Amino acid sequence: MNLPGDDRTVLLRLPTPPQRPPAWADDPLDKLADRLADVCGAAVHPDEIAAVLESDGLTHEQITTRYSRRDLFAVAEELYERVPRRFPDPGPGSDPWRTSPRQCLLRGMLFGLPGLAYLLGAGLLPGRVTGLAASALVAWAWNQALAHRAYVRLAAGGRREAARCLLLGAPAGVTAATAAAMAVSGTGAVSAFAAGEALYLAAATVLLVLGREQHLLIALAPTAAGAACIPLWRPGPVPVVVLLLATVAAAVLSAVREIVRSLRTTSSSAPGTTPLTASVPYGLFGLAGGALTLMAPAAGRPAAVVLTLSMGVAEWLLYRYRSLTLRALRHSRTPRGFRLRAAGVLALCLTQYLAVLAAPALFTGVPTLPLLALGAALWVALLLQAAGIAWPSAVACLGAALAETALSGGAFPGPALLSPATAELAACGCATAVLLVVACTRMGRTTAHR
Repeated sequence: MNLPGDDRTVLLRLPTPPQRPPAWADDPLDKLADRLADVCGAAVHPDEIAAVLESDGLTHEQITTRYSRRDLFAVAEELYERVPRRFPDPGPGSDPWRTSPRQCLLRGMLFGLPGLAYLLGAGLLPGRVTGLAASALVAWAWNQALAHRAYVRLAAGGRREAARCLLLGAPAGVTAATAAAMAVSGTGAVSAFAAGEALYLAAATVLLVLGREQHLLIALAPTAAGAACIPLWRPGPVPVVVLLLATVAAAVLSAVREIVRSLRTTSSSAPGTTPLTASVPYGLFGLAGGALTLMAPAAGRPAAVVLTLSMGVAEWLLYRYRSLTLRALRHSRTPRGFRLRAAGVLALCLTQYLAVLAAPALFTGVPTLPLLALGAALWVALLLQAAGIAWPSAVACLGAALAETALSGGAFPGPALLSPATAELAACGCATAVLLVVACTRMGRTTAHR
């Protein structure tokens, strides 16, 4: 029996569930979280994850289309929330900043031993050596910038690219430093000594960048032997000239040989395209550091000797700081906790360096407080430079050099506003305070140690 409206041709259709829109599909961010689980789990701040994503080449288009998120930091924050924190013990062999104290002490000797050349050549030079100082400042600034440039090329393209950079830059630096001495002094003895000094510094830069410290130590043997004989026998002009020329010739020959050997190797990868301006702050810091060292007050020569001999310990403490902050990063649970740990490590390493610097100063009659202020400014500046934060170091140290010159009466005629020791203490103390603020701020970020 058919009911009204009954139509047997109409089929009974059950309602079907609606199709899941694409927006409801599995979130592709889950796959990204799985792929970066180790990185996200070990991160103590989303910025660390953002830095990794940026280095992997994640573009804004991928973020908005594939992951449907606002920007890179939104992705990083969500990954940080999704992946639980895991802080595995990395083990004793995973510290990339571990270095040999013996190697650092060797480099410290290489920084200090060239000062013996001035002790040997004191009788060959006239009373005022302004031209020699000008040549040294130009050479220090040039070779500091050249070393940075060569290290960049070494990391990007291997020894061959670094050797090409040094082959072009080292002779130019020698020419500039010698020209500065001739322009300021005009005397033959000073110009000749400045040329030898510039040649040695250029060769030393080549050997240090290419990792041939032992060859440089061998080259310094004649000068060291001559200086060791001074308490018993004062060599005359001819032996002094022969010893100094032997040191310069040995260093230059070793540098040339290493460049030739390195040019015969193959590049490990495509050379980087870092602009030349990236090396400018390193050169300015070399200029400022040299000026501050040369302006060291009363007993300035012993102060310079103490400072240069301490550079090996300073370098080891730079590595020590990076190692301890990496350990602090692995044991911190919050960004604030890491900042406090990093500040404590900075205070510890700086105190250790100042203690090493103060010990010989007490026995040499060097004004201790000005020397400590200078050493602190240079060490913190070197720390920032080692982390790629170059401009604050250059600006602060240049400002300190200019302020010390003005306060001690070196820039303007008339009486000095402060004594040389007080001027150095004030200028370098202010520079140290500024650099410490920068270091605590910039090095207290977790992304600075990845």
